[in-house]
Amino acid sequence: MTSGATAGATAGAIAGAGRVLLRGGRLFTGTVDRANDRVDSAMFVVDGTITWIGSDDGAETYVDQSDEVIDLDASLVTPAFVDAHVHTTTTGLALTGLDLSDTTSLAQMLDRLEAFCRSQRGHHVLGHGWDETRWPEGRPPTRLEVDRASYGGVVYLTRVDVHSAVASSALLAALPEVKALDGYDDSGVLRREAHHAARAAALDTITAGQREAAVRATFTRAAQLGIGALHELGGPDISGAEDFSSVLALAETGPYPEVIGYWGQLDGVASARALGARGAAGDLFADGALGSHTACLRRDYVDQPHAGAGYLRADEVRDHVISCTNADLQAGFHVIGDGALDAVAAGFRQAADALGANTVRRARHRLEHVEMIDTNHMDLFAQLGVVASVQPGFDALWGGPDGMYVNRLGAERAASMNPFATMRARGMALAFGSDAPVTPLDPWGGVRAAVLHHRSDQRLDTATAFAAHTVGGWSAARIDEQGWLAPGLAATYAVWSPPERGGSLAATGLPDLAEGAPTPQCRRTVVRGQTIFAFEGC
Repeated sequence: MTSGATAGATAGAIAGAGRVLLRGGRLFTGTVDRANDRVDSAMFVVDGTITWIGSDDGAETYVDQSDEVIDLDASLVTPAFVDAHVHTTTTGLALTGLDLSDTTSLAQMLDRLEAFCRSQRGHHVLGHGWDETRWPEGRPPTRLEVDRASYGGVVYLTRVDVHSAVASSALLAALPEVKALDGYDDSGVLRREAHHAARAAALDTITAGQREAAVRATFTRAAQLGIGALHELGGPDISGAEDFSSVLALAETGPYPEVIGYWGQLDGVASARALGARGAAGDLFADGALGSHTACLRRDYVDQPHAGAGYLRADEVRDHVISCTNADLQAGFHVIGDGALDAVAAGFRQAADALGANTVRRARHRLEHVEMIDTNHMDLFAQLGVVASVQPGFDALWGGPDGMYVNRLGAERAASMNPFATMRARGMALAFGSDAPVTPLDPWGGVRAAVLHHRSDQRLDTATAFAAHTVGGWSAARIDEQGWLAPGLAATYAVWSPPERGGSLAATGLPDLAEGAPTPQCRRTVVRGQTIFAFEGC
């Protein structure tokens, strides 16, 4: 695909230095000149900034000015994706270690654990991704089963939603205080405060070298998928300040995707500033997760005699929003259940009463997940300019008549989950992410999941869904001059296989994402003019 003097950037190179001409492709700029059937096919980049977009005929002017000419061979060029919700280190640990997300039974999960423990020769084991709702046994593993499979080792295995985990007896023995914490169960399945304590202890067993390898694995995988930016969601109950700082620092050693950090700590303005975070936001937990029965509901789960757990009161939300707004930082919360959304909405309303709606709106606060949102919530958050950072992959994984949502909530409530089209229609801004490692890094999969939502009335068109995974991600971070291709903007883009090898293009100029259509394959990812991934020979 490439000709000219420079085949790609290397670590340590000045980002975007040089003059690069791309030609012979199809550029998605968000507009199509249907009257003249004209599609832009070429782009000129100078020192990381797009300076010209046009036709191949016009590109001839720039050939002699170029340090590098990339012949696209009919490939599609789009803005690079933004994943607006990632846990970088744990995603990398799943990529490089024990991934249980595709296990189809408890027995298979235990067999895989045993094989992995044998390979580790007594080292501590962290694994991720088990989901008992997809197993015929229909229950989590117990610590005694984990003990047998691990030969008595120190083991910590997170459920797919990372809001509960099973810990081995050896790990629990090192944490005698955990038995007194909310969420402890002698089965070894831990939730709420007990899970947070076990998680911190398990992550403390990771060496600096293991952490670095995991982080770099996530960055590399993201680049291979056409992701140009990640939002790292850290916090004291997630990964700790050391991990958060290391993720941001390693991103600077590239070439890697840009990383935008959020620190989810209540009353955490000073900490967020000290850590270089864009906000005291992200996974600041208002509740837990549906799969772990810890999301806070208005009425009980259908398979448990309780309504989950709310972690924040409305007055705490109010005070946090006010302090972040006054500090010109984004506030934000992890919120899933309708009960938790009631508390968060009340807190935002009280903050707006104290500061004024326009002042709150200018801060562009954000919410993560917002799966059980009703129209009253939508209208309030739209009025206050609150961005919904959502995960279409959740619907693909847990939606539908036989999915986890129905098992936890019943058919009526499950049918109201993740109402993307209604949220968008009522004025809420959307940003798409994966919540990796909960669902894998897979931006086209996220777009497809929104286009093929289980509820046909909640489906987005391809262009709207794509915008939520590009422009929406930048906007959610209060960055308004990124996310599309135009002269004067940063050259952050991805190159995808030509239509005959990567599926057909729809009328919008984006790939056809119909059921069964092939996923476009990334050939090159560029961030501010610097190549962070290039397929061999591209």
